Amino acid sequence: VAALAGTVAYRRWLRDVPIRDVLFWLTLVSAPLGLTQLAPVLGLTDRWGLSNQWFIFGDSVLMTVLGQLAFMPLLVLAASLCPPGIEGVLFATLMSLFNGAGVIGSELGAALTAAFGVSADDFGNLASLLVVCNLSSLLPLLAIGWVDAAGGTGHGDGGGGDA
Repeated sequence: VAALAGTVAYRRWLRDVPIRDVLFWLTLVSAPLGLTQLAPVLGLTDRWGLSNQWFIFGDSVLMTVLGQLAFMPLLVLAASLCPPGIEGVLFATLMSLFNGAGVIGSELGAALTAAFGVSADDFGNLASLLVVCNLSSLLPLLAIGWVDAAGGTGHGDGGGGDA
């Protein structure tokens, strides 16, 4: 439901915004919002009188919406660059790449977790791990210029038709 909300929000409010701008600003907004995960770790939710479960649920919903908002422009960009007739192949390739990146991200997360010494019995460095992971979400900004080189306005107005 949250991913659907992100899709609808993109189509309604961000469709005419240049893809580079959408990706840039969503990345900048998502990094500090991801730091809200520190609240339960540092005991802030208890001080605020909030349930950890509901706080994490709300955080997860918000981050899912933002993730979908960031994913949509990539699909639109791919559709605008896609030559007619190979849309299915391109989409399957993109999904394979995204799934592969997810596996790599999970493995890197596991390696970072081990490097920080966080385990089921020891959460001592969990706050530091969360900060490093959230700061690493800014790394894609180093490649934002590639979006300019590829073009894309958010309309999906290239060879593959409207997305």
